[in-house]
Amino acid sequence: MQSAATPRRMKDGESRLPKTHLLGEQSERQKQSGHPKNLTPNRPPHIENPTAFAKLDGHNSNIMDNISWSSPRPGRRTPVSTNPPDLVRVGLAFGTPLPLVVEPRLAGVNLREWLGSQREYFDDLLLRHGAILFRGFKCDSAPGLQALMAAAGGQVFDYVYRSTPRKRIDGAVFSSTEYPANQNIPLHNELSYARRWPSRLWFCCLCPATRGGATPLADSRKVWQRIPESTRTLFRDCGVEYIRNYGEGLDLSIQEVFQTSEPAAVEAFCQAADIRYEWKGPKQLRTSQVCQSETRHPVTGETVWFNQAHLFHVSSLPPEVQKALLEMLPEDELPRNARFGGGQPIPGDMLSSIRAAYAAESIRFEWRAGDVLLVDNLLVAHGRTAFEGERRVVVAMTQ
Repeated sequence: MQSAATPRRMKDGESRLPKTHLLGEQSERQKQSGHPKNLTPNRPPHIENPTAFAKLDGHNSNIMDNISWSSPRPGRRTPVSTNPPDLVRVGLAFGTPLPLVVEPRLAGVNLREWLGSQREYFDDLLLRHGAILFRGFKCDSAPGLQALMAAAGGQVFDYVYRSTPRKRIDGAVFSSTEYPANQNIPLHNELSYARRWPSRLWFCCLCPATRGGATPLADSRKVWQRIPESTRTLFRDCGVEYIRNYGEGLDLSIQEVFQTSEPAAVEAFCQAADIRYEWKGPKQLRTSQVCQSETRHPVTGETVWFNQAHLFHVSSLPPEVQKALLEMLPEDELPRNARFGGGQPIPGDMLSSIRAAYAAESIRFEWRAGDVLLVDNLLVAHGRTAFEGERRVVVAMTQ
């Protein structure tokens, strides 16, 4: 079969990316939300324990057990609700700026009903903080997570053009990435190696690991700020090209990535997504695509670091694995790799500075059974630490 036509050659100084991708894509839900483009930096309404905003360094996973929650201050705006305004308490309970923690004040508070009646309120909280941890509501199943998603609104985002192994648990709910328990998964934004991505991620902890297994978080705005300006400029001008080779049994199969093994369906997907492809054999495929390095949040207008160059690049692998792969395969035939959009290699020191920026902003908390974590996928990156024992965390995505 023939490869897709190569996109036209770019003129000197011309961006390789459509402007719409540099600016981000605004979902219908966000267009209809009524949020202003620029939010004021003031403390959001009805946030308890406001002194926690000043505690930006360090964390204590046990602070939730001992924290003294203050009452809302007189004159502060409270959420509009058909229920009593004090059904939940909201605060920064870990001594870190995220995640924001929402807990029931009373036994039996129905989180699904609360979310359905408080959409504007928690939408505002999510835009300001980037991640909300709902604790104490005891969500204990994939159908329960789907019910919360439905109450909160947003269109289900199906996981196609995959980069990690997952299993569909129920409906729109998947297992979290099924990498070996002894491996860490670096911080990243979901599907930031593509031009279409989910706006929100919903995690639910059905069973926490015996040890480890946290889901670290990092503010993508702060990651962008930490990366040297010269690096940001080069990445922005060139974009990131992701090269993937399928069919050698070293990475995901064509079927798992595209959710089909029919060549015509794969080609149609690639053409629609502006992915260059070349069949190397009946079951061997090579793809490449140039994507954004950063984008702007469609509601707040803030710039965020938004790519996976540091994950796709061969240097992300352990040294012994790198050595074995490069002895076995030419660099352009590696299962996956990343370079600049013009074909130039990405310098190692730049990748090191990017990984250091993520590490500096990394925040973690310990999962409890029944926890639900809602993440704005543009504002906050996520990962996974190595763990021992059984760990069951499921995830769903919405647009």
